[in-house]
Amino acid sequence: MPRETGLKLSVYDLKGKSVGKINLPKEIFGVKVNDKLMAQAVRVYLANQRQGTVSTKTRGEVKGSSRKIYRQKGTGRARHGSIRAPIFVKGGLVFGPKPRDYSMKFPKNMKKAALSSALSAKLRDGEIKIITGFEKIEPKTRVLAQSLKVLGDGGKKRKLLLVTPGADAKNVVRAGRNIEGVSILSANMLNAYSVLDTREIFFMKESIDPLVDCFKKEKANG
Repeated sequence: MPRETGLKLSVYDLKGKSVGKINLPKEIFGVKVNDKLMAQAVRVYLANQRQGTVSTKTRGEVKGSSRKIYRQKGTGRARHGSIRAPIFVKGGLVFGPKPRDYSMKFPKNMKKAALSSALSAKLRDGEIKIITGFEKIEPKTRVLAQSLKVLGDGGKKRKLLLVTPGADAKNVVRAGRNIEGVSILSANMLNAYSVLDTREIFFMKESIDPLVDCFKKEKANG
């Protein structure tokens, strides 16, 4: 899909050779980086990953008798009541965590702004590559690992995000799900956290248009 304005970036094949250029939209890859917005997006994302199901028992919930364990006076020992008191082993827990909802709301336009800010920061730092040829790859881990090595994936210290166009990239997903340090996301699932939590991003050339469509759809709905 032709674009009138944008940022030109080289497109590489699976042998690591430049085979052309692609225009990336400035409104996604060339915006002013907003550190505070990205930090907020990361906090919201991580908070929304929490299940909030941890639960501890108070002295009223633990198993055990509630009777006084010995008389108040005359024993020479400290005064005590129930064996379920927090001071005893297997007693209740004071101020322990209880189930709660950690989820936070984040407006869609702020999500997209944080994502474009993160992508712009990665492009500015030279951590984005556009790759062509992955759509024809065999669904074999060895084949994909070799291709990533040729493209410079960081080796053993790799932390790479591979962005696919979606359902059409089943072979890439099957080949890459067992490679250490490689995460695979479709363009419509991309978020600020996944972009910032990686050293380098490889975009399949075919994933750019679905990414642009996501931004257009959000803009139309907004």
